[in-house]
Amino acid sequence: MNKLIECVPNFSEGRDMAVIKQITDEIEKIDGVKLLDVDPGATTNRTVVTFVGTPDEVVEAAFQAVKKAQEVIDMRQHKGDHPRFGATDVCPLVPISDITMEETAAYARKLGQRIGDELGIPVYLYENAATEEKRRNLANNREGEYEGLKEKLSDPAWKPDLGPAEFNESVARSGATAVGARDFLIAVNFNLNTTSTRRANAIAFDVREKGRPKREGNPITGKPIVDESGEPVMIPGTLKGTKAIGWYIEEYGIAQVSMNITNLSETPLHIAFDEVSEKAAARGIRVTGLEIVGLVPKKAIIDAGKYYLTKQTRSLGITESEIVKIAIKSMGLDDLKPFDPKEKIIEYVLSSDENTKSLVELSCRGFADETASESPAPGGGSISAYLGALGAALATMVANLSAHKAGWDDRWLEFSDWAVKGQMIKDDLLALVDEDTNSFNKVMDAFALPKGSEEEKAVRSAAIQSATRYAAEVPFRTMKRASDAFEVIKAMAVDGNPNSVSDAGVGALCARSAVMGAYLNVKINAAGIKDKQFANDLLARGAEIERMAIEQEREIMAIVDEKIKV
Repeated sequence: MNKLIECVPNFSEGRDMAVIKQITDEIEKIDGVKLLDVDPGATTNRTVVTFVGTPDEVVEAAFQAVKKAQEVIDMRQHKGDHPRFGATDVCPLVPISDITMEETAAYARKLGQRIGDELGIPVYLYENAATEEKRRNLANNREGEYEGLKEKLSDPAWKPDLGPAEFNESVARSGATAVGARDFLIAVNFNLNTTSTRRANAIAFDVREKGRPKREGNPITGKPIVDESGEPVMIPGTLKGTKAIGWYIEEYGIAQVSMNITNLSETPLHIAFDEVSEKAAARGIRVTGLEIVGLVPKKAIIDAGKYYLTKQTRSLGITESEIVKIAIKSMGLDDLKPFDPKEKIIEYVLSSDENTKSLVELSCRGFADETASESPAPGGGSISAYLGALGAALATMVANLSAHKAGWDDRWLEFSDWAVKGQMIKDDLLALVDEDTNSFNKVMDAFALPKGSEEEKAVRSAAIQSATRYAAEVPFRTMKRASDAFEVIKAMAVDGNPNSVSDAGVGALCARSAVMGAYLNVKINAAGIKDKQFANDLLARGAEIERMAIEQEREIMAIVDEKIKV
């Protein structure tokens, strides 16, 4: 797996799309980087851009974007509702895969060095790239905003970490930039049925981790209480790992609580939504929906969907797309504008770039037509995996019907657990539909390798053996996973909704056929494997799985026949 870093620069322009495009064009010029999202805001006059790629390439793309922003944005003319102090206001790097926070922080410092040295922009390092504790907090670095930058630069305590410490003509135009390394941050806005910024702020202070100042007497107008060092004593908010303020958005004509969730483990998205809703309700205000700025990890949405399904005592064993839909509707993610998961969930955005033809994305007719075509793939291995997926799907359907059966409300969790297990088996087998065809194509590719010299022959022979071995292992995995479906199928035949017992029976027939069909593919590929010890072991284990599948199918069918006996 490649090392991947995400970069989420915020540019101080949210109204002129031509200017924004000039900046994002620079990002898209860099190979090894994918632009994921561009989210402009007219009222804030700010655009949040998200892109991901390999570390050196992300640093290069970020530098070029900052350079272009310096050319096309003049901070002397900028007005907007969001705190800011530079054309490129912040530029955080976020570790995504196969890279540590320490490594990411080193890349952030490298980026900051180039911005300071080559572009002459004052740079403040924050979060995990910070040089001292007080600079970890972005708000501290940005305090005074652009209007107070000249005074800030003259203060020795706030000398930039990198770049010039003088407010020259160039800096007057560009402002300063905060460069950091941080964990994945979700920026969200809670939509309120009020226009009052003061009330929105009050809700924000109720929930944000920092909380609000403690006061003598009146909690709003009373004199702030300070500690021995003269610092204000704070009443902590209820949500850990969050920062929040209230504001009015003229674009929508409503007030919002704007929040950054910096630690999803401490404060999941759905917990934040419920807590803000509760604090708003206590003040006579309703949260009408949630706006996500930029992209969101799939886990945050899936966890939310499952949370709200559980509150409704509904089965969790439904498709991922249905779980996402529940999350969207439960938190009002489409309150102000459409929420397209393919454009807002980071994993979906990344996967949408795949050029590989997926069999499981075809229609039923399309899959059958593709199978019937003159192409040798998909063949029996893919069909076997699909049969197994159908068997698991039928068992899952019975579990979900049972979870919703009138009079069985106290058993919803029991059947939900079975449905979740069935969904997992189904999804794994669907993945094996494509994987089996991919393994066949690898064998064909290996046979197509050149064989003109002895060296080429050796390379070709090794490639054929490796591909053939894999082509036997994939249907063996299908056998094992399809056999797992029998546990769910039997449970549904015995304890599930009796009106659907025939569906459990058909599921058993599908699972048995999946195992037996996959075993045929194990055997035909094992015949071409030179490592006979490996091949014989695979065949022996496969024979035992087949024997057990036939036995389990017979047992389940006996139960089904007994229940539907007329």
